[in-house]
Amino acid sequence: MQEIASRVYIENSYPGVTLGAINWPHGLILIDAPFRAEDARSWRSALLNLGGGVERLLINLDSHLDRTLGARAMDCTVVGHEKTASIFSERPLTFKAQPGEGGAEWELVNGLGSVRWAPPEITFSHHLRIEWDSSPILLQHRPGPTAGSIWVELREQQVIFLGDAVMPNQPPFLASADLPAWIETLRVLEQPSYANATLISGRGGVVLMEEVRNQIEFLSRVQNALEGLHRADAAPEQTLSLVDELLSGFRFPGEYRNLYRQRLVGGLIQYYRAKFCPTPETHASP
Repeated sequence: MQEIASRVYIENSYPGVTLGAINWPHGLILIDAPFRAEDARSWRSALLNLGGGVERLLINLDSHLDRTLGARAMDCTVVGHEKTASIFSERPLTFKAQPGEGGAEWELVNGLGSVRWAPPEITFSHHLRIEWDSSPILLQHRPGPTAGSIWVELREQQVIFLGDAVMPNQPPFLASADLPAWIETLRVLEQPSYANATLISGRGGVVLMEEVRNQIEFLSRVQNALEGLHRADAAPEQTLSLVDELLSGFRFPGEYRNLYRQRLVGGLIQYYRAKFCPTPETHASP
């Protein structure tokens, strides 16, 4: 566990996402959860050593399985965007592990079994202030990676938890994305008010503005490439022609190549179908 500001911690040692903990006198505010039950127990044990108040609150930065599978094991009230909550209403009550094709880290782990979801109990539309201390925590809707993606901002400490908005050294998840909205969201970080902020990626910990700019550049390349295919009336499967070139721009351990390739393959096809392929309803008569 690394203390990145006074009473603000991150943890990168578990599979899945970067975890956060804010240790206010009133209690602990947690950001995302490890997806393995044994990791959740270990994380909860580590948090006990921080002391602080007895209350617990868990913030989900979006609905991705890597960060929401373990929410129930954290045994506390869950907070998330209303569009994240709506995703849970479309899922079965229980997650049952089966081979996945989304390129997520949980797909590499055996023995997850069945997990009962813990959807957000507290939701919001635009922003939410948590006043457990003299310096409030601000939850802001920042769509792009998903419709319900949010940031957690500690303005006094100048710390921002970005979730999957910035993912260094690995391809982003595109299946549920909105690329123009994502790029616009990241442009917010170019404002002078964020110049000295410590930026926390949901998959990699502390990142610099250079990595934010790299993310914008990559997303713009993907958007332009997909628009080009659309102008050529290409089928969704033709997005496969983009995969190897896009993947070549990342530096990562070789054992992740198949996972990350599958992430791009599935993400590009699903994004293209959702954004560029007309459905029967599109041509329905009024």
